Amino acid sequence: MNNVTIGQYIAGDSWLHKLDPRIKLFSLVILLVATFLIPVSPNMTPLISMLAILVLVIGLTISSQVPLRKVLNGLKPIVFLLTFTFVIQLFYVKTGEMVAGPFEMYISVSSIAAIILFLVFYNMTKKYIKFRILYFFLAVFIIFLLQYVLPYIELTTYTIEIYDQGLLRAGFIFLRITNVIILTSLLTFTTMTTDLNYGIEALLKPLKLVKVPVDMIAMMLSLTLRYIPTLLIETEKIMKAQASRGVDFKESTFKEKISQIISLLIPVFVISFKRSEDLGNAMEVRGYVIGAKRTRIDEYIISLKDVLTIIMSIVILAAIIYMRVI
Repeated sequence: MNNVTIGQYIAGDSWLHKLDPRIKLFSLVILLVATFLIPVSPNMTPLISMLAILVLVIGLTISSQVPLRKVLNGLKPIVFLLTFTFVIQLFYVKTGEMVAGPFEMYISVSSIAAIILFLVFYNMTKKYIKFRILYFFLAVFIIFLLQYVLPYIELTTYTIEIYDQGLLRAGFIFLRITNVIILTSLLTFTTMTTDLNYGIEALLKPLKLVKVPVDMIAMMLSLTLRYIPTLLIETEKIMKAQASRGVDFKESTFKEKISQIISLLIPVFVISFKRSEDLGNAMEVRGYVIGAKRTRIDEYIISLKDVLTIIMSIVILAAIIYMRVI
């Protein structure tokens, strides 16, 4: 639960915290567009460009005074997706020069039995391992290794051939997903809910010309982001309360897990409805009226650092478009 970083805000005094939320959101959109405009091609230029963006993102994280470990924790929920995407690209792409292989892999009675025993061992020991991500990668490697060294009572076989283009494409997609997750996490880490609401409303303001309720949309988006970590914290509290009463979410059978999930979801829904009702009452007491014009205590003024941030974002986007065109 603690690994989900979306919606969490970390108070700070860095230049990124002080940046105008409108500029911050607009710059994020520009950088995301630039990230997805980098094409996958047979040469190293796109991969170097993606690495350059990763260096920029890490530099932004360090300058924002947000703990780098906290940001990297946001990647834990998608480790399986990253690994699966990497392996698929590595084994699916068969163009370019072969750099490893061919490896004859055996799906046999011995390899299946060994993999099952290893998975049982992995699930029993992973809670004692400090660096679980590295342990997960090691487990994936061992699963393939067991298929390579245990051909006894063979059922079927397949061949693994690793090409340089597969490595380039796999690394490229891995870096792209990593950059997107870290960039979006930085936005919520350095922007309060009220500021985020104001930024979204300001960027969507032109839609008011076609009668789109921009202020309501902005409020809903900001509240949704804000209550993701709140509901996760409440869910964790309920899980700990049930664990203290003897409920084991890890060692139970599949049938027991279904009933445990149901017993977990019901109080989560009750709490979410109660919190939404309390929030609605609090907003009404403070004079919030849907669709009414609202004033603000703080008015944001575009400063020099905001202008420089936008210029740098546009320069990065222009450079990537130029490289794509040529």
